[in-house]
Amino acid sequence: MLLPGSGVGMNSTMDDMNLIQQAQRHHLVARELGEEIDLEIGPGDDDPSFANTPLIGGPPREPSSEGQDETKQMVMVSQLPSDDQDMLKMQPAKRKKKVVKRWREEWADTYKWAYVDVKEGTARIFCSVCREYGRKHRRNPYGNEGSRNMQMSALEEHNNSLLHKEALRLQMASKDKIIVDKPIYVKALMSKTAGSIVEAALKRDPHEVEFVQSVQEVVHALERVIAKNSHYVNIMERLLEPERIIIFRVPWVDDRGETHVNRGFRVQFNQALGPCRGGIRFHPSMTLSIAKFLGFEQTLKNALSPYKLGGAAGGSDFDPKGKSDNEIMRFCQSFMNEIYRYLGPDKDLPSEDMGVGTREMGYLFGQYRRLAGHFQGSFTGPRIFWSGSSLRTEATGYGLVFFAQLMLADVNKELKGLRCAVSGSGKIALHVLEKLIAYGALPITVSDSKGYLVDEDGFDYMKISFLRDIKAQQRSLRDYSKTYARSKYYDEAKPWNERCDVAFPCASQNEIDQADAISLVNSDCRILVEGSNMPCTPEAVDVLRKANILIAPAMAAGAGGVVAGELELNHECNLVHWSPEDFESKLQEAIKQTYQRALKAAADFGYQKESPEALVHGAVISAFMTIAQAMNDQGCV
Repeated sequence: MLLPGSGVGMNSTMDDMNLIQQAQRHHLVARELGEEIDLEIGPGDDDPSFANTPLIGGPPREPSSEGQDETKQMVMVSQLPSDDQDMLKMQPAKRKKKVVKRWREEWADTYKWAYVDVKEGTARIFCSVCREYGRKHRRNPYGNEGSRNMQMSALEEHNNSLLHKEALRLQMASKDKIIVDKPIYVKALMSKTAGSIVEAALKRDPHEVEFVQSVQEVVHALERVIAKNSHYVNIMERLLEPERIIIFRVPWVDDRGETHVNRGFRVQFNQALGPCRGGIRFHPSMTLSIAKFLGFEQTLKNALSPYKLGGAAGGSDFDPKGKSDNEIMRFCQSFMNEIYRYLGPDKDLPSEDMGVGTREMGYLFGQYRRLAGHFQGSFTGPRIFWSGSSLRTEATGYGLVFFAQLMLADVNKELKGLRCAVSGSGKIALHVLEKLIAYGALPITVSDSKGYLVDEDGFDYMKISFLRDIKAQQRSLRDYSKTYARSKYYDEAKPWNERCDVAFPCASQNEIDQADAISLVNSDCRILVEGSNMPCTPEAVDVLRKANILIAPAMAAGAGGVVAGELELNHECNLVHWSPEDFESKLQEAIKQTYQRALKAAADFGYQKESPEALVHGAVISAFMTIAQAMNDQGCV
């Protein structure tokens, strides 16, 4: 038997032993965070036997032949004399062995499911699905020695693993349990006066996370305004309390004769500028907090638009998915039975929102007309016989693209040829795709609640028509990839890892978190146009601003829906048939006015045009000043 010389030499048996001992406990550690990252084996708590440990309800796994060979080698080493074993223990540890040479940019297509984040002061590579790092999959998720030949998606492997299936089972089981409220992220404000407004809102409504978040964003934008005139503090305190909140039960009967009860909301936030306008949302996640946040945002959006209106929002936690037409009709009629007395052309006219489209608006208006006993007024709904405008549904989506074009024009650029990432696949998202194609841009993504779809060739009008058919039949976007080979659907993921120049989040509130914002920065995104209300979490907003990504706020960019709604309610509009060209021209002019008002207000309070905060703060300042003037003129009411 040969003994090591000078602490360096080692026979083959000893080599095998050291490598086996080193591999027993390890995890991947990222060093030199930057464009290229070294992944090395380091000490940790992850156990290679984790994959062989049966989970709850999981079948036991048989040891592999490779594992049996390793066991035999360990037995051979254990049979060495004790003196030799002591000398082996004194061996200095070998240098860390690299298992992945470099995390290169060209690997992005293979490893879209991974992202880099800092955990306890150390940079690590995380899985986008389970938000864990290290060896958490059935086998090495980083490929075979970093080789790009490992083309099997680790995301698919993760979804098929017992670990992921068990996690899904526990997640479904936990839906019936009490969920602990998530903490509210509180921003540090420069002014104590502004901070007192947020503290008061937080003290009054501590559990309304979405509403408090929207209040923080608005107060942050108004810091300089409040600092110049303390009188606005009292105005803000009154504005933050809705004029009227209606909460009611909505009983309805399904096709089997069984009775169900849902909760309905309508928040009429402020009518200082005129009668309320705002959406109705049918979605299981609907709460009073979301209704108040939507009403608050709508109040500011309406004040910023060329038409001075009040703001409102509402809806129910009813889920229209999977319901028959008769069930939806009965629910809408029951919903209207309670709320109709608060609606009217001089009070409040609702419009469609998530889960509410042509069918639902028709049922709601039919019951309103029946209960009110007259045909006075109308609801702002698409393609229904009392609607004068032919482009009602397109207005919001088209307006977002018009707004993006104005932003690019200020820096001597245009949309033509730019890659655009779009989230959502509803009315707004699909119309954004349409207008992007018309401007020569390359929209590459859409998403739904289960994942996102990417088409590297870009969407065209025929593909958009196919997407509409898929959504109308309530099928998954995954079916699209079965028809177009160059497309791919990613489960439980978001489209913000895709390389893009402009992003259009059009899904729901808080869809972009901090990790998504980092992905957008790394994807070379330069402009983000908010299609949905408050799509970014506060942490995400901080990341985007530090990266100097220009943000078009929803209250300015999404004004197209307000403009179209007022045009179709206008008496002259109802008497004249508007051509699509005429309507689009008026919409472009209204969006341009909104854009200029936001920039002017920002400049008046010292925000540079090139600043990523200019449009966001300018839109809030302009809207608030308009409302504050009206509230001041009308006295304490």
